[in-house]
Amino acid sequence: MKIATFNINNINRRLPNLLAWMRAAKPDVVALQELKASDGEFPAAALEKVGYGAVWCGQKTWNGVAILARNAEPVLTRDRLPGKPDDHEARYIEAAVRGVIVTSLYLPNGNPQPGPKFDYKLDWFARLRRHAKTFIKQDLPVVLAGDYNVAPDTIDIYPTRSWDKDALIQPKSRAAFASLVEQGWCDAIRELNPEKRIYTFWDYKRNRWPRDAGLRLDHLLLSPALVSRLAKAGVDKKVRGEDGASDHAPAWVVLKQR
Repeated sequence: MKIATFNINNINRRLPNLLAWMRAAKPDVVALQELKASDGEFPAAALEKVGYGAVWCGQKTWNGVAILARNAEPVLTRDRLPGKPDDHEARYIEAAVRGVIVTSLYLPNGNPQPGPKFDYKLDWFARLRRHAKTFIKQDLPVVLAGDYNVAPDTIDIYPTRSWDKDALIQPKSRAAFASLVEQGWCDAIRELNPEKRIYTFWDYKRNRWPRDAGLRLDHLLLSPALVSRLAKAGVDKKVRGEDGASDHAPAWVVLKQR
């Protein structure tokens, strides 16, 4: 079972890129972020045509998350992160696919920091930890997939000081991510590549893609119930270099059958 997460950065603008990657990679489940489309603008018909059912939570201009399933219909279990009823940003969705619960989450960027946007990021992280803990307590098979907007360690960002004030690598951001993992989650890509520099995001500015000046922001965390099934994990880096590409590349895991 191949599960991927991909910040598509505008699904309708980059639909040809998405479909080309899906045809080549054949993921069974795809968590998408930054749809930048309202619910009515989501290209469900085009995805169905290539064999993917979908659930989504859109938002005009910003945010938006979705889960796609190959030759299946994802069973929606939640379309909002609990804990703050007045938060209407489309940043979280979860669904059951073939016996596994998969999320698509788009954690707030948090810039500029310090300030209210960074406070919102940390509060969102706290809500995610509380919700994630319920999965651990129930020993459910869960993949927390998405764009966390955190490079967890120094190995997860190219050697530089230019991001030192950025919310993506602040000690509080990294501590929040570490606190989540410490509940018992397995950072699948890092688990199988403990010392390798792997990136999932290359900013459009300052020639960062040609220089391979990237960050690892997109993560797939496996609950303890799935760790023994982890077979492979990686990033389809070449997708970032295509014409009209998102500034992210798809990250993925392969789970062995039970």
